[in-house]
Amino acid sequence: MESSVVEKPESGAAASSFTKSLLLGEIHEEMVFPWPEPDAEEQRKVRDLNAKAREIGDSIDHRQVEEDRWIGDDNIARLGEAGLCGLYVDEKYGGQGLSQTGYARVFETFAQIDATLSIILGVHQSIGYKGIHLFGTDEQKERWLPDLAAGRKLAGFALTEPEAGSDAYHVRSRAVQQPDGSWVLNGEKRYIGNGSKGDVFTAFARAEVDGKDRHIALILEKGMDGFEVGERFDTMGLRGNDLRRLYFNDVRVPAENVLGEPGDGFHIAMSILNNGRIGLGTGSVGAAKKLIDLTIDHVSERRQFDQPIADFELVQEKIGWMVSYLFGLESMAYLTCGLADAGVEDYSLESAICKVAGTEFLWYAANRALQLAGGEGYMKDHPYEKILRDIRIFPIFEGANDVMRCFIALSAMKPVGEKLSGLGNIGLGDPIGSIGVLADYAAGRVKRQVAPESISMAHPELEKHADAVSEQVRELAAVTEGLIREHKKDVTFKQLQQKRLADAISDVYAQVAVLSRVTAIFADQGVEPSGQERYIADSFCRRAAGRVRSQLRQMERNDDDRMTAIAKLAYKRGEYGYSLFTD
Repeated sequence: MESSVVEKPESGAAASSFTKSLLLGEIHEEMVFPWPEPDAEEQRKVRDLNAKAREIGDSIDHRQVEEDRWIGDDNIARLGEAGLCGLYVDEKYGGQGLSQTGYARVFETFAQIDATLSIILGVHQSIGYKGIHLFGTDEQKERWLPDLAAGRKLAGFALTEPEAGSDAYHVRSRAVQQPDGSWVLNGEKRYIGNGSKGDVFTAFARAEVDGKDRHIALILEKGMDGFEVGERFDTMGLRGNDLRRLYFNDVRVPAENVLGEPGDGFHIAMSILNNGRIGLGTGSVGAAKKLIDLTIDHVSERRQFDQPIADFELVQEKIGWMVSYLFGLESMAYLTCGLADAGVEDYSLESAICKVAGTEFLWYAANRALQLAGGEGYMKDHPYEKILRDIRIFPIFEGANDVMRCFIALSAMKPVGEKLSGLGNIGLGDPIGSIGVLADYAAGRVKRQVAPESISMAHPELEKHADAVSEQVRELAAVTEGLIREHKKDVTFKQLQQKRLADAISDVYAQVAVLSRVTAIFADQGVEPSGQERYIADSFCRRAAGRVRSQLRQMERNDDDRMTAIAKLAYKRGEYGYSLFTD
């Protein structure tokens, strides 16, 4: 056992967001070191819940669920009786009262069992009743949470509309306040999970509040006059998920069903989705573990050319990539859970990063797993094809990944833009003097503001990776400043640059998470007994650093103009337009 590694330095001004601070050249390592250790008592509770989840999950015929198009009301009741429908809910309302980390561990187990199971329970808990848990009054919690936690009722989340998908701000459903304080709701929602099975829905609409067009969050119940459940969508995967349209025709919603304050609806929706994205990240971890287990079993047993295919380098490379990348993803996901549990003010970027990185890794991992399974993997009596169909929606759920990348980049750039805008007034009255000020800023301000200059809390054996991350952060800050100064407000339209920036931020955060996790392992077990973790950390950090360098280089040298020009010409033609032959 190794004792403490490095004393925690005195921190300067507290940061509201670890990731947003990176583009200012700041590394607030006190937010991510030491590695967050879960509560021992909660860990025991989580182990018991996971055992119950596996017992119930193993008893369900998940192929039959696809045929029946529903997991079965009896299974929902069993899950509720086992305490698996109220993981977030406080114990006084009949729930388990788990932390974000505890919830994530159980959700990971759901995902290992079956994607449909995880989505049904995720819709119910991560987003369905999460708003009541976070923003509900005591009366609202007492009214709805006991039944929801017990599985006697299911919850849903009604945000997406035909004309408002990724652009959730511009929902068209509208609620109008009545003289008695109630609200009359009209509109349509689509792609709503637990659609006909749900009893309680958190719905969002536009509303006039204090003379301004704002948003409102409303708690709806099945059976309200004018609340109709529409047709079911026939989906490629997750066929046991009851995905529906919902129609609101003059639905009268009592004043006591308003969630939060009128006007806060969009903020409430985004806060709920931040939590849901963490769930998708940890769910991706669970599903990936299942894929790796299946793949290792197959390549170990399958023999070709008189030896197990596991012995071939091309197979080993795929397995090695899956294991090392999963280690990084798992580290990010649970570090983000730790930020949430620690009460960090803003972890919206970290949760978005986990969602993007997790869902895309899972898709590529499933593709590689099927490739290694060969022809058998393509057969319906093997699990791979169902996994592929089920998880294809994950990069689209709760914010399409392209949109999430723009969100990550623009949100991270905002504090930099605000600091740069503070220099704007200098040039108005003193254009000559401003030259020196701006030059000084460009040359040195970012580096002077780095806090700290390097990562000092990582284990000394990881120093080279810690130093590399510090250098990447400095480069990120410089490139971001240059991007904003070059494009000013038009930077919001530079989506290809935003994508590169978001991916670079993601890889920096992943390296930090790995360094924090492995530092804790070294402190607990010693360096020598932790050789495998060190090997993975070395591999992951080197590869991630290479990706960051590549993204930053491409921000300077790329063929974006050519790509967009080719696309615009294709739009104009309305076809490919380059066929070798004419019919």
